[in-house]
Amino acid sequence: MLALTSFYSVGVVAQEASASGEVRRVDAAAGKITIKHGAISDLQLPAMTLVYRIDPALLKDIAPGDKVKFTARRENGDYVVIQISK
Repeated sequence: MLALTSFYSVGVVAQEASASGEVRRVDAAAGKITIKHGAISDLQLPAMTLVYRIDPALLKDIAPGDKVKFTARRENGDYVVIQISK
């Protein structure tokens, strides 16, 4: 049973990754943030500028031009920032 549990844990981790980038746009009303970042291999993303979904509560004190570190995951085909800090 332990090996099976471990297998599922690895599957979840593969869908989540940390990266750094520059905030280009913040749309708290729509729950979206645009971040320019380098390649994120764990999410199979090349270097790009991408719009992510984000909980508006995480956007406090985040503004365009900020250099940020963030953790994102893929959920149902969308990319979602789950943690962000300057």
